[in-house]
Amino acid sequence: MINNRTSLAPRHEVALDCIEAGINAADPTAVIDSNVALAGATLSIGGDRYDLDAYERVLVVGGGNAAGIAASALETLLGNRIDDGVVVTDKTVSSDRISVRAGDHPIPSERGVENTRSVLELAKEATASDLVIAIVTGGASALLAAPAAGITLDALQSTTSALLESGAPIEAINAVRKHCSSIKGGQLAKACAPATTVGLVFSDVVDDRLDVIASGVCTPDESTYADALDVLDRFDVSAPTSVSSHLESGVDGAIAETPDSDDPVFEQVTQHVIADNTTALQAAATTAREAGYTPLVLSGHVRGEAREAAKTIVAIAKQCLYTEQPVEPPAVLLSGGETTVTVTGDGEGGPNQEFALSAAIESTAPEITVASVDTDGIDGVEAAGGITTTETATPETEAQSALDANDAGTFLDQADARIYTGQTNTNVNDLRVVVIEAPDQA
Repeated sequence: MINNRTSLAPRHEVALDCIEAGINAADPTAVIDSNVALAGATLSIGGDRYDLDAYERVLVVGGGNAAGIAASALETLLGNRIDDGVVVTDKTVSSDRISVRAGDHPIPSERGVENTRSVLELAKEATASDLVIAIVTGGASALLAAPAAGITLDALQSTTSALLESGAPIEAINAVRKHCSSIKGGQLAKACAPATTVGLVFSDVVDDRLDVIASGVCTPDESTYADALDVLDRFDVSAPTSVSSHLESGVDGAIAETPDSDDPVFEQVTQHVIADNTTALQAAATTAREAGYTPLVLSGHVRGEAREAAKTIVAIAKQCLYTEQPVEPPAVLLSGGETTVTVTGDGEGGPNQEFALSAAIESTAPEITVASVDTDGIDGVEAAGGITTTETATPETEAQSALDANDAGTFLDQADARIYTGQTNTNVNDLRVVVIEAPDQA
C-alpha cells in the first residue's frame, strides 16, 4: 500500500506496518463484509433487519472517498436485489447495477456537480414502497457537490478553498457548505422521503457526528444561515457575492432553512456508523502488539492546530521514554482525529505533514519515530502524510522555516520522509503512530 516503502529507513518498519494495518482495516470491502449481511431476503445491518421482499425497489445513493468500493461490495452481497443506484467518488470502479461516477476532492468540480444531480434525481424518484441505502463516507462534502440555486461552481470552489485554508474546524466549514448546497444538511434524506432510508456511514470526523460526516446529507441540521455567516466572519473568509448574498437571503427568511430534527422527512431514516477512526486504531494496536511493542491508544479525538497537537503527543512520548509512564518502551502510542492548519505561507503540504515535521523539531530523542497520515491517502497534496525522527529536522533552522511557511511537504520530500499511498478508497480521518524504542534498542 505504501508506494515508497522501500525508500524509507528500515527502522520505520513498525510504524509503517501500523499505518498499513489501520488503513486496511477501514477498507470498504472488509467493512461491508463485517457489518452487513444477507440471509434469504433479510438484510441485517447492526441490530436492524430489513425484509427486502417487502419493498418494491432497492436503490443505492451516496458519495465519498469510500463510496465506490463500498457500492461494489454491496452489489456483490445483494446482487440483483439492487434495482438502481448512483454514487459519486474520486476513484471509480466497474459495477453492474450501481452507477459509480466521478467527482473531485477536496475541491468540488463540474463533473462532481453533474453526477451529484444524478444522485438527487434518483433519490427523488423513491416512493414509500422503496428501500434506499445511502452510502455516506468521508470526502462526500466535496464529492457530493450540488450548489444551491444562484451559487456558481466557481463561487463554491473559492469559498471551499478559503475555508480549508482558514484553520476553521470541520463542523464550522460544513455549516457553510450545508447552506450553499442542495444536498447537504439533510437534503438528501428530504429527497429520498417518504422511502425507508438506511445510511451506511464511514466516519471521518471526531466523535462520529452524523451532522458533520459528509455535511450531514441524511441528518437533521441544527445549524442556520446565520451560523454560516458567522463562520465566514470569525475565520475572516471572504466569500464571493453570490455566496454571501445567498446566506443573507436565508437569514432574512427568503430561503427555507435546511431540515432540522422536527422535520418529518427523518421519520423513516436510520443510520449506522460501520467504520470510524477506532476501526483503524484498533487494527494498528494489534499490529504493534504482534511486533513486540506495547500499544497505547491515546485518543481518536485529537483536534486543533497540527503543529501544536504534535508537541503534546511528543511530550507524552518523552514521558514514556524517560519515566516509563504511562507505558514502558518499547511502545507504540496511537492517536487519531482531525487537526487543522491555518495557512499563512505559500508552501506545500497538509496537517499530517505539518504534524510530522513539528514532531521532528520537538522530539530531540532519537528513540522516537512519528508517522502521521490521512487515511484517504491525500494530505493536501498527493502524499498521505509523513514519517520523521528528530534527525529529520536537521538543520533545525531550515525545518522551522519550512514549518513557518506552511511548506512541510517540500522539506519532508527532500528528506525522503513523505508517505505515499495514493488514493486508499477509504476515509476514517487521520492516523498517527508514535514508536518509542527502548533506550538500548535505538
